[in-house]
Amino acid sequence: MGEIVVGTCSWTDRALVGSGWYPPGRRDAEGRLRHYAERFPVVEVDSTYYALPGERTSRLWAERTPDGFVFDVKAFSLLTGHPTRPSVLPPGLPPDVRSPRALDEMWRRFADGIRPLREAGRLGAVLFQFPPWLRPGPRAEEFLAQCAARTAGWPVCVEFRHPDWWRGEQEPATAALLRSYGFAAVAVDMEPSLPSAVPPVTPVTSPRLSVVRFHGRSPAWGTGSKEDRFRHEYTEDELREWLPRVRALALRAEQVHVLFNNCCADAAVRAAARMRDLLGD
Repeated sequence: MGEIVVGTCSWTDRALVGSGWYPPGRRDAEGRLRHYAERFPVVEVDSTYYALPGERTSRLWAERTPDGFVFDVKAFSLLTGHPTRPSVLPPGLPPDVRSPRALDEMWRRFADGIRPLREAGRLGAVLFQFPPWLRPGPRAEEFLAQCAARTAGWPVCVEFRHPDWWRGEQEPATAALLRSYGFAAVAVDMEPSLPSAVPPVTPVTSPRLSVVRFHGRSPAWGTGSKEDRFRHEYTEDELREWLPRVRALALRAEQVHVLFNNCCADAAVRAAARMRDLLGD
């Protein structure tokens, strides 16, 4: 059976920092990461979605965490086709930031930014979370092929936000597409009653890695404030629903990352700790 590691989708979220989970004396940047890494073996870096990562910062992350700790790094928004604020873009880019020359520069800077994690053996995966308007079809497949060419040699996992990728007859085709590039599929837990809900399927498309992300079950997903979208306290029964699925993933993948994204106050770290205990049982 593969290794199952549990963590959260951020250790720097403002709501978590303000919740009191970090004790006095460990609330600076270094103290927070060390405190987190003493309790969980994996974390997702979501800040790299909003701004390009820096080499110095990545190097400090590697230095401040113990051997075996890994970071799943979320791909920069421009690289996944999301809107990107001009204020976070580096100077000197062409006016059209989606031109080939601008994208080449963005990919180069992103690769440079995560290089210290790769060299230190701390890069768990690069998460490509594609927008909900990327639906199955030739244009989407061409986009994935471009991403695969850009990320050759990287560990990559993919989360589709459009539910059609994992519905009905499309499901095996999606799994085969990811498998052809060696991309790990991301399974999700979210409120199932929403029209935009992604089915909680758990395909294994890479022998090295499988990922499950728990977004919470808020009915306000896709609307309202960030707290509205992610406010959810996972019950033990809701977590237990996933135990056989997670263990089944571990029978087919070398490592399974279980990550909680219900980032309101300390809800994610508490859910992660409870899931870890349940899996231990």
